[in-house]
Amino acid sequence: MDIKNITFISLNYAPEDTAIGLYSTQWVEFLRDIGYNVTVVTAFPYYPKWEISEAYINKKTFVKELEDDIKIFRYKQYVPKKPTFFKRIIHLLDFTLGSLINLYKIKESDLVISVVPFTTSILLGYIQKKRFKSKLWVHVQDFEFDAALETGVGKKKNIFFTLLFKIEKWLFSKSDVSSTISQNMMKKLSEKTNSDHFFLPNWIDEKKIDPEKSQTHSYLNTDKVKILYSGNIGDKQDWEIFIEFCKDIDSEKFEIFLIGDGARKDWVLEKTAPFDFVKYYPPVPLEELSDLLCSADIHILFQKPEVLDTVMPSKVLGMMASNKPSIIIGNEKSEVKTIFDNTTSGYYFTSYSPNVIKALDILCPSSNNDSLNQLNSRDYVVENFSKDKILSKMLKKLREI
Repeated sequence: MDIKNITFISLNYAPEDTAIGLYSTQWVEFLRDIGYNVTVVTAFPYYPKWEISEAYINKKTFVKELEDDIKIFRYKQYVPKKPTFFKRIIHLLDFTLGSLINLYKIKESDLVISVVPFTTSILLGYIQKKRFKSKLWVHVQDFEFDAALETGVGKKKNIFFTLLFKIEKWLFSKSDVSSTISQNMMKKLSEKTNSDHFFLPNWIDEKKIDPEKSQTHSYLNTDKVKILYSGNIGDKQDWEIFIEFCKDIDSEKFEIFLIGDGARKDWVLEKTAPFDFVKYYPPVPLEELSDLLCSADIHILFQKPEVLDTVMPSKVLGMMASNKPSIIIGNEKSEVKTIFDNTTSGYYFTSYSPNVIKALDILCPSSNNDSLNQLNSRDYVVENFSKDKILSKMLKKLREI
């Protein structure tokens, strides 16, 4: 079977330029550049602010776009300002129903790529598969039901969740190929489906994050040691630990920069209001990301310890590509810990303790620590997570279908 026409279903897509939206867009553009006809079924841009972007807010419910030979069908989905678990379910169902209408505007499809979340994107992909007798590739960025339980967004596993997991398993069984972004998630994927599995990690475009070409970002223009968190201010991060961290550091020596947006932003800003050394700024455009990441002295990421194999934080790749040291807190069996064990990238902790503050002092540029001269985090991610290498492997798999 020759694949010429691809339907790509993803809740997140450009102009969203972070997280899943960034990877979905780059994947589609790669397929377009090598000659495939790609049609995207997606939502109105809303992430990470959890509100439809200003450029789209006044558009009609259904929008068709043509961007550099890529057809894009959008549906204006319900977006909760404060996304509780059940509001997310409504968000999911609304996108699914609207996208079902958009599916029937597509007249040809040899391959369907469904990106999870949402899990219901698999249902949309299966419908398209049956319509055109095409193949279905399911790519998992986040096991959303597992993540809801792990992060406390949903309540403990009950009859409702048992039903959700049964539906999820049935949907996964309809895929011809299933892929996901970390080895821990590959194990979980094998529990959910017997379909052909493929390891497709998120990637880094080393040309877009390059310490050799970066300049000091205007946000981080200070004489103090610059500690940076850049990314989603959401439920997977442990913000209670972040507040403890803010209380414990030497505010005369350090300044913390919190860059991003998300469901927990208002709570975090309220709790950090007493700390004048914590500076908040909204997300930067993609073209400024290299300057931002490379301007930091130390990166931080505090994951909830119960988050293990449902998500692989792609922001870690950008942190490492900046070749600046990081302090990360997370699960002992995390994929990120495995990466840190294989590199000289900073410190990985499984819980918060005074050792985190000690690590901060060790990683200061003024500490004259030899390990700072031996950082190989950038070399590691370029070797193992380069955009060209990852997408070339994806293409080889696609051609085997």
